[in-house]
Amino acid sequence: MERITKYKAVVIGVSAGGLVALDEILPKLDKAFPMPILVVQHISPSSDNYLPIHFDVRCELKAKEAEDKEPIHPGTIYFAPPNYHLMVECDRSIALSIDPKVNFSRPAVDVLFETAADAYKDELIGVILTGGNSDGSAGIAKIKQQGGLTIVQSPETAEAEAMPLAAIESTKIDHILPLHEIGNFLSEINDKE
Repeated sequence: MERITKYKAVVIGVSAGGLVALDEILPKLDKAFPMPILVVQHISPSSDNYLPIHFDVRCELKAKEAEDKEPIHPGTIYFAPPNYHLMVECDRSIALSIDPKVNFSRPAVDVLFETAADAYKDELIGVILTGGNSDGSAGIAKIKQQGGLTIVQSPETAEAEAMPLAAIESTKIDHILPLHEIGNFLSEINDKE
């Protein structure tokens, strides 16, 4: 049965402790999950980007490395490639960029969140997870400003609390949840909103 939700996409920003956090969330989403998920995980520029392979095996949803000009489809998890900013175009396709680092990062969470907020407006869900800097705080504020739904991992459940704390300080977050609750919350979002 297809699920209906007002939301059309989920963006996730994560840094230090990200593999553990994403492992707690993404496998909880079943193949009927009605939205695409775009993920920026801070990774080394020389990384082989094992994340899409790791999660494609562990999740019911298809996981892949995002490709430039690729249309965004529901039921797919798109990971930013190493050393590229992941962006969403207004036609809701993917763009990759080697523009300068933002918040000392490429890919940067703020770049994804801000471009996705422009493309999806109030149909976007933004999620900030564990991380050791403030990347994502401006982007989550823009999602909130556009009427999207904002979720932040509770700092006490984060391996590194700086990103969640910065996000919470940047705007009025809709839901601050312990890590173990976020996957189920997303899975049941159409029943809640």
